[in-house]
Amino acid sequence: MSLAVLASRALCGMHAPEVRVEVHLAQGLPSFTIVGLPDTGVRESRERVRSAILSSGYTFPAGRLTANLAPADLPKESGRFDLPIALGVLLASGQLVLPDSAARNSLPKMVFAGELSLTGALVPVAAPLVIGLATARSGAQFTLILPLENAKMVASIPGLTVLGARTLQEVVAHLTDTAPLTPVTGAPELVDPGVSPLCLSDVRGQPLACRALEVAASGGHGLLMSGPPGVGKSMLAQRLPGLLPPLDADSAIEVAAIRSLRERSVLFSRQVPMRAPHHSTSAAALIGGGSNPRPGEISLAHHGVLFLDELPEFQRRVLESLREPMETGEISIARAHRSVTYPCCFQLIAAMNPCPCGYQGSEQRPCRCTPDQIERYQARLSGPFLDRIDMVLRLTPPGLGWAKSAPAEASHLIRQRVVRCREQQRRRQGRLNAQLGSAQMATFCELDQAAQHMLERADRHWGWSVRAVHRILRVARTIADMAGAGQIRAEDLNEAMAFRQELGH
Repeated sequence: MSLAVLASRALCGMHAPEVRVEVHLAQGLPSFTIVGLPDTGVRESRERVRSAILSSGYTFPAGRLTANLAPADLPKESGRFDLPIALGVLLASGQLVLPDSAARNSLPKMVFAGELSLTGALVPVAAPLVIGLATARSGAQFTLILPLENAKMVASIPGLTVLGARTLQEVVAHLTDTAPLTPVTGAPELVDPGVSPLCLSDVRGQPLACRALEVAASGGHGLLMSGPPGVGKSMLAQRLPGLLPPLDADSAIEVAAIRSLRERSVLFSRQVPMRAPHHSTSAAALIGGGSNPRPGEISLAHHGVLFLDELPEFQRRVLESLREPMETGEISIARAHRSVTYPCCFQLIAAMNPCPCGYQGSEQRPCRCTPDQIERYQARLSGPFLDRIDMVLRLTPPGLGWAKSAPAEASHLIRQRVVRCREQQRRRQGRLNAQLGSAQMATFCELDQAAQHMLERADRHWGWSVRAVHRILRVARTIADMAGAGQIRAEDLNEAMAFRQELGH
């Protein structure tokens, strides 16, 4: 045939839209043109494909070759289209002949992605898990053909047939039934990276903070801790992942898929991801971006924890960029030619000093800051941003006898209660309490009469926004779940309001 059509996939954020690779061979002066909005990496495929075909023992046709990557308005990048273009050249020139009609009918059900070296070997491509997830979720029974190293990784996706090849010749042999490839099985096991989560039993003299950490873990709530230097804010925050249940298989694959957009080699791990960017981080690094948009720290913290230490030291516009992702659980990055969306359902935990010197309200050392300095420092955090944090807790030094106090409960014991509480929430409402919408709160956050009166009085006194009231109710629902109560009681609401402290008090 003089025209060959094969299927491949492009990359657009966490999506991998279908690409139809059409290769046409016509008479005329020898030329090789690639159209369909290719970038430099795709245009350079001409030289890689030519050398790979010759090195594999085939003949590069002398004629007018045109490779079209459709749809034409979708930007194409990287060398993942080398393999389908090379196969299209061989099909169009008659060097690759499918053995029967069944093989020809099965070709549209195959998706090819792979970069070619000049020797004809297949080179692993970036983000194979994103391509695999999109192929598996397309609803059709596609067979995905990838470089062997990528195939071993993508085989972890359930319901997807994956074939791995080392060279262009192996793919040709499979299509001609000369040496069929065996589907890759034995998906990589979910492993731990070798670093154990820190244990909460290392903490002494902060029972209220430990309780707040358990409540935050049980409902997936955001937590802001304020206190003088050395009070244990960072120590507590670093122990939150140890209280969270391990990732299930689907979540671990999704986390690895996001990381594969930035890293060539990723590990499948059940351990909850935790990201702790420095306060000098730019908005693009935190939420994602760039001329070719890539996921930021909030997306790398998907299904995990985002820890922002020294919160007021972050640039204000960087913190304000978190407002929409904290509400929606995803971030959309728009550029002139395209828009990409990344998931970012993370649990925020933050720490800050109460004032520039850090010792406002401390009994151990006097504060040297003026009221104006304190006000300007705390004003770096806007009201709308603070409204999106469920719990705000002011920590105080534990006192001189803290070393003799009993250690906090071990993380693995608290984790068992957290798992039970989270399972109860998912059975009842299909999500964690921190993710409840307004309509669901009317159904699942029912208050008894005493709690209703308490909330009305507190709202009149403090003048909370509607969003802040909703967040208090979500925390109260979690506290009630931890106690096994059906309705939110007055004591549950009272504790939730105690975890909503004003920064200046």
